Amino acid sequence: MPKKEGQLKIGYTTGTCAAGAAKSALMALISKKAINIDKIKVTLPRSGKYGESAILPIHKTGYQENFGYAEIIKDAGDDPDVTNGAIIRAEVFWNSIQKDNLHIEIDGGQGIGRVTKSGLPVDIGEPAINPVPRKMIKTEISEILEEHKIRRSVKVIISVPDGERIARLTMNARLGISGGISILGTRGVVIPFSTGAYRASVALAIRAAGANDLRHMVITTGGRSENYAMQYYPDLDPMSFLEAGEYIGFSLKKCVANNIQKISIAGMMGKLSKLAAGEFRLHSSRSSIDFSFLAKIAEEAGASPELSKKIKSANTAGEVGEWMRARGPGNFFNILTMLCCKACFQRVQEKIEIEILLFSPEGELLGKTSLSSGGK
Repeated sequence: MPKKEGQLKIGYTTGTCAAGAAKSALMALISKKAINIDKIKVTLPRSGKYGESAILPIHKTGYQENFGYAEIIKDAGDDPDVTNGAIIRAEVFWNSIQKDNLHIEIDGGQGIGRVTKSGLPVDIGEPAINPVPRKMIKTEISEILEEHKIRRSVKVIISVPDGERIARLTMNARLGISGGISILGTRGVVIPFSTGAYRASVALAIRAAGANDLRHMVITTGGRSENYAMQYYPDLDPMSFLEAGEYIGFSLKKCVANNIQKISIAGMMGKLSKLAAGEFRLHSSRSSIDFSFLAKIAEEAGASPELSKKIKSANTAGEVGEWMRARGPGNFFNILTMLCCKACFQRVQEKIEIEILLFSPEGELLGKTSLSSGGK
């Protein structure tokens, strides 16, 4: 999709690419040769400011023995999507299994993950091709069959040649999707740095954990804190760990809705300093660190007036943490984690046990506090 000057470029989901590839592959199957076009039109599942359809470049098409095939290269626009540049391939066969006049079977091939755990939008054992992409594929296939007045069933196999490698960069294995990536997309387009997409992935991870009877979630503010939390809780199921980033408040809400009984929040000084002050949107563009607030905590812990003054003029919360580790009162970190605990405990209306784990950049546990309905 073209962009205006100064705007970020919109991309297209793997679901849109799969639908376009399937449509192109069926056209090749019908004609028994590579189709003589370089672009394909796909109807988007949601019409709106991003349009009603997408025009996707076709990377390759052809016909081989009894199937047509097509490939589209995923273009995520200006979004740092791990699937950007991946080849989304579709192979379409005439299906001898006649469940009805227009049965469309969809399966996953190389590089498409298989669902192994419950709580996901696709049943266990099925290829990880989500409901909206499935519907898009069927819509495009049906349109071409109707256009050519063909009443035959077809089988569509979606594959991503490099999908198994790409999947290692995603949460798929933790969610119970093995062997490859998922074909995703509810609106058909990739919005650069989409907060909605990230929130959706957070909600899915928590829902999947709840559906698999996991009652302890470890929510982390970043990758390093997640690694340290995994070392702290080595026996927990990997599905119990979630890198929620700035969406701590949103994650707490979803945990309540999915019957999670205990939430451990793991992070470092920067984001937990904001959380202690009652901020639940932790991105730097949404909130800033209140160094006067940290100075008050240090004073409550018994810090000298000189140290308190120094904290007020600090550059980063990490810097404050280093000072307190080196020469400050030891209970500073416990006061900070207790304030985080109280803020989160109030957020979940005291329904879930809350634990805060504060780590140093090197992985040292600086402070730990928990609250439950039965007390600390």
